[in-house]
Amino acid sequence: MKRSGPLLTLLAGLLVGLFMLSLNATTGEKSTSSYVKPPSSGKPSPSTKASPGTPSARTSAPVSPSPARTPVPGGVYTGRTDDDSSAVAITVRDDKAIAYVCDGHNIESWLQGDVKDDGSLRLTGKGGASLDGKVKGTKEIRGTAHVGSGSYAFTIGRTNKSSGLYRANSTVAGAKIEGGWIVLPDGKQVGILKRDGKPSPAPRIDPETGAVTVDGQQLTARPVTP
Repeated sequence: MKRSGPLLTLLAGLLVGLFMLSLNATTGEKSTSSYVKPPSSGKPSPSTKASPGTPSARTSAPVSPSPARTPVPGGVYTGRTDDDSSAVAITVRDDKAIAYVCDGHNIESWLQGDVKDDGSLRLTGKGGASLDGKVKGTKEIRGTAHVGSGSYAFTIGRTNKSSGLYRANSTVAGAKIEGGWIVLPDGKQVGILKRDGKPSPAPRIDPETGAVTVDGQQLTARPVTP
């Protein structure tokens, strides 16, 4: 009878174990050692979810085409104003231009400036004088010159070698001489000669050499380039 004590204790432990197993089976509880992580839903986390309307790659803005350049052939353009009151000459070289507007009596102006990529010209001179022009085709410039209180519209063409724009600066008999000449395609000349600032019609020059005689002294008028 004394040896039945350990056997009863063992039986009691087995009964308790069976009872606990049956209790877990009926209640659905799981031990911590049998826990399995639930599968992922496959949806992106808020931090990685793409925002609606956001482009997947940055696209560069379209590049605006540069304005087409209208080449202005170098050389001299000469002609008369639309009202035939004055002559206009424009010398072009690369992207620079020099112009001379003259009526052959007492109105004249020298102007200079740039030739823009679109073939337009904006030249300025003393006393607020200005000239706005635009290349038409490859052999013609149209525009308007503003000299003094007058405005002179013009259309002038590219000239040949015999015509052009000339200028002379010298001193004769103690007087400062300043002369400007426009030689037109038909051979006519329009110019003003100033003696100490006083204007008068300019004497004729030799277009081939630029030679001109002023008050008995021979001078040389030279072609004008920018």
